Formats: sequence, C-alpha cells, structure tokens
Amino acid sequence: MSSSGDQTHGAVPPLRSYAPIGDGRTVALIGLRGQVDWMPIPDLDSLPVFARLLDDETGGCIELAPVEEFTVKRRYVAETNVLRTTFTTARGTATVTDALVTGIAGRLPWAELARRIDGVSGDVTFAWRVAPGTALGTASPWIERTERGPIIRTGDTTIAVTGSDHGPRARRSDAPAAVELAGRFTTSADSRHLLIVVATHDEPLHIPVAENVDRSIDRTIAGWRTWSREFAYEGPWSSAVQRSALALKLLIFSPTGAIAAAATTSLPESPRGGKNWDYRFAWIRDLAYTAHALVGFGLREETHAAISWLVRTIRENGPELHVFYGLDGSVPAGVHEYDAPGWNLIRPVVTGNPAQGQLQLGVYSDLFAICRTYVDAGNVLDVATARMLTQVADRVCDVWRNPDSGMWELAEQRHYTSSRMGCWQALRDAVHLAHAGQLDGSAERWGAEQARIADWIHQNCWSADRRSYVMHPGTDDLDASVLLHAMSGFDRGERMSQTIDALTTELGSGAHLFRYSGVKREEFPFVACSFWRVAALACVGRGDEARTLMDALVADANDVGILAEMIDPATGDFWGNLPQALSHLALITAALAVRDLTEREE
Repeated sequence: MSSSGDQTHGAVPPLRSYAPIGDGRTVALIGLRGQVDWMPIPDLDSLPVFARLLDDETGGCIELAPVEEFTVKRRYVAETNVLRTTFTTARGTATVTDALVTGIAGRLPWAELARRIDGVSGDVTFAWRVAPGTALGTASPWIERTERGPIIRTGDTTIAVTGSDHGPRARRSDAPAAVELAGRFTTSADSRHLLIVVATHDEPLHIPVAENVDRSIDRTIAGWRTWSREFAYEGPWSSAVQRSALALKLLIFSPTGAIAAAATTSLPESPRGGKNWDYRFAWIRDLAYTAHALVGFGLREETHAAISWLVRTIRENGPELHVFYGLDGSVPAGVHEYDAPGWNLIRPVVTGNPAQGQLQLGVYSDLFAICRTYVDAGNVLDVATARMLTQVADRVCDVWRNPDSGMWELAEQRHYTSSRMGCWQALRDAVHLAHAGQLDGSAERWGAEQARIADWIHQNCWSADRRSYVMHPGTDDLDASVLLHAMSGFDRGERMSQTIDALTTELGSGAHLFRYSGVKREEFPFVACSFWRVAALACVGRGDEARTLMDALVADANDVGILAEMIDPATGDFWGNLPQALSHLALITAALAVRDLTEREE
C-alpha cells in the first residue's frame, strides 16, 4: 500500500485497515499509516481517550509515520499479538514494532504502548504526535509542565510520552493551542528509536525507563509465544485458526476472566446507521463458544477463569440470567448517546446495549454448554454452581413455552425456533451432567421436557413448503441461527441439510450469509453466519461444499487475519465492531467441524 505520512481530516480509514494489539486489559487499533485511532484507558470498556475512530476532530490519536510518501507492509510477529510494520520510502526502509507490553510478573498495572523503530537501510524521517481526545466529549485535555517533563491530563487519565532518540520538540509559543506532544527523528541502517506512551487512570503515573521498555517488548513477544506453544490445533486452515485464537485472547479481560464480544463501540452495521451498539460486554453466548474452543486447544487457565467468572457473576446478580454482563461482573443499565460524529459520520455513538433486560431463552443452553464442556474436560463443579444449575434446569422446564427476543435480540417477541432448540440443548446437557454425577436434580423431568420440546419443534417449526426450519411458527421467514443446532446435535439429518439449502437460496450472497429474512435491506452479511453454514455442512456430511466455502471465507479476513462483525461481499469492506469474537469463534468452530468430518472420512 502507498500512503502519505499526513493524516488528512475527512479521509476515513476503512475498518478492515485496522490491526489490534492488547495487554489483557485494553486494546489498541493501529491503522496502515501507523496511527492508533482507538485505545480506551485504563480498561477495554472505559471511555476512550484515543478515539479518532469515532471522532476525527476531537477523538484523539497517536501518530507515527514517515514524513515522505511511503509503502507499507505489516504482519504480526509470528505466534504473537505484537504488530510489525515495514515502511519504505524513496530514501530508505524502517520497521515499527508495536506492543502493549507486559511486565516481569505479567500484565502491567498501567497501560504502556511501546513503539520500537528500527532502521533497516538508508534513512527515513518519522514524525510522531500524541494527541489525547475528549473521551467522547466528557473531558478537556491539558498539558502540565513538570520536573519529569510535560504530562497530559484528560479527566482522571494521566499520560506521558518518553522514549529513546525519539526527537521530542517543544511547541512554539505562537503555535495553535492543540493539546499534543510531538516530535520527529531520522533512522539509519541499524539505528533504534523508541516512542513510549504510558497512561494511568485515577492513579499516580509511572515513568518508564526506555532501556527497560526495549526489553519489555522482547519479553512481551516471548510471553505471547509461550502462550501460543500451549495452543494445540492440527488441521486445515491452521494459520487462520491460530490467529483467531490470538484475537480471542485479546478480548479476554484478564482482571476478571470475562470475554468481551468486541473491542469497540458504535461501529455501524450499515451506512444508514442506527444499529451502532457497544459490544464491550461479556455475552454468555460468546463465553460458551470460547470455552469450547479453549478446551479443545488445551488452554486450561483461560477456560477455568472464564467459567469461574461467569458462575460467580450469575450467582451475584441472580436469580435470573442476563444476556450479557459488564467485564467487571456488573449488570449494565441503559444506553447513553454522545455528541460525536461517529465513524464516517455515521451515528449514533453510544455506550451500552439495548439487549440488556431482554428474555433470550438461548442463554440457558449457553450456560449449560460452558459447564458441560468444563466437566467433560475432566473437571468438577462446586456445590454452589451445581445447585444453581439445578435451579436453572427447572426454570427452563417452566419457561421454554414463552416467547422471547431470540438470538438476534429483536424487539418483537416470538416463539423463535432457535430459542426452542436452545432449551432442548440446555436440558440435554443438564441430563448429561446429572448422569455424570455433577447435578442432583430431576434428570427424569428434564429428559421428559426435552422430548416435549423436540416434538413441539418438529410439529410447529418445520415447513414442508419451504423444506426448511422456519424462524418461528406461522411464518415462512428463515433464520440462520438454526444452523447452530446442527453443531448442538439437535438435527444432523435430511431436514437440516434441506434447511442449509433454503438458507443459501434466500439469505446467501456468494460465500456469505445474512442473518434472517428481510434483513438484507438493513445490513450486510453476518460473518459468523457464513462460518456456521460451513460447520453445518460438515455436520450433515457435505464436506466438499464445506471446504470450498471455508477457503473463500478465510480469504476474506484482512491483511493480518482479523474479522469484523459484517462484510460487504461486493467490496470486502468491514462493517460493525471489531475484532469480533463471534466471527473468530465461528471460524474456529467451522475449522474443527470440517477437521472432524475429514477424520471420519479417512
């Protein structure tokens, strides 16, 4: 890619141009010009101090790029979430290694973005700028001169910039009153420069020593590689599967073990706007799929942390299950809109998500799936969790006949087919856990109710005319979330195979799939649905079709293997929040399903 070193207001970088890095507490998004346009501080769900992604004028950014025209290539350092970008100008070449670094004992108690610039050949002059924003209009940044150098404060966040041979320059007295720190330097062959941005929130600020940070970058690389060596997957699309696992690791909030659905808020699902929501919460659904993947990859610590966080959070906020929780285990309330222009001027910009408070029966299957996955991996439930699950299973027996908002969090409550299939799955897993000696409830009652649910679905949710499961009784509309229940085992026979064909005809767009009937007018294909079709094809034994689709979908990731929520098949443009946990989880699920089918075929 060719580019200029200047960030021009109004030139909105495409969403597929961003590469995430993280430290287990927050995530930074880095664009192809080396700019950081998104980084909440101190936590992933905090108001973002660097948010040019949503507000070009006052959102805040960190820039680092050659001052001359350049071409750029980038990749993650192998087996890590450390990004390495190579800039080439007419005069020379240099690399930038970006990491949110970790400490000797693990995650640092502050945010530390380290940018190491190594000269490769010739000379390249870089300019940099650190300009915190207004935290979506809630704070006004200012610079304080201290004995340790200039400090930027914005609200309760304190930021310092330091480094090694990074060429900081003082702002002229007649310069505009922009609140920023800036500088420039020139690389040469084998030169090394460091630019370090360190920040805390409502705490004192540690000023790091550049030499220590240089070592921290290497230690962070080594730490990621140690984690990746524990990752066990042998099969097709291994590079995409490992990158998806690393992307998911970025979304695990290490202080609690919660898993965020995405790293951003308010990125639109379509040019119309409106459905711009905050995904920096922990959905039970995503946690279930993640736990299944982590167990399959042999990653024990994250699995235990996730399930422990979830069952503790449910007990503390019960007795009813919520669709999602805050990363700290709280129950978020309401949606707050901010006076910010939004990405590409598409509003609204919000914190919060309107799905909170909905009845979604599918969360019961997600909860039981997590616990079954944990137990089947050779672990044991505690007494309090077993008691809670017994009560939840009894609750499923009582409520499965009720209408709900469905997996897609729809305003109109219906008897959604996939929700009923989820209740069937929940009771099946409850029976399984009882037979495994983990639950003391009435497995006989749960099994009988499970059979009633299956009969109800077969009688009310299958359309002979459509040759498909329909979205809910009394409609011909189709719903791609039914595909999840090829994987759950509800149906891996002819009816599911016919449903895949009907969904492909009505909701398909090349390799991609829309969520449900009628939604084509509102949004783009949902990446996870496209991978669910691959997994469902594998489950019904249609391996050749699954492999062909999988090849096409894996190729739709961006240059570093990242996926968003939605994609425009015509242009490849990303839409919705990113990186999207559900998209990467669906890729992993599809790869595992195809691998399992291949092994059965051999």
